[in-house]
Amino acid sequence: MKVKIFFFATLRDTVGAKTVELELPAETTVAALKEILVKRYPKMASAQKSIMAAVNREYAADEQLIPGDAEIAFFPPVSGG
Repeated sequence: MKVKIFFFATLRDTVGAKTVELELPAETTVAALKEILVKRYPKMASAQKSIMAAVNREYAADEQLIPGDAEIAFFPPVSGG
């Protein structure tokens, strides 16, 4: 299945692109996609556990299955006051 992935803030710099498109196997979870991306972009490894994800504009847990033709967004950890 084909998905479009958006990277925000420092993740965009880490990956070197605002978006990428990937072919994923059916039944891929958000956690599995993070693993795929870390293999492709090793510099993401340090933030892997804290990266937040949204699937089709709704926040998603690591266990969530990704549907075909999904838009996935990844956000680095954010701090503020």
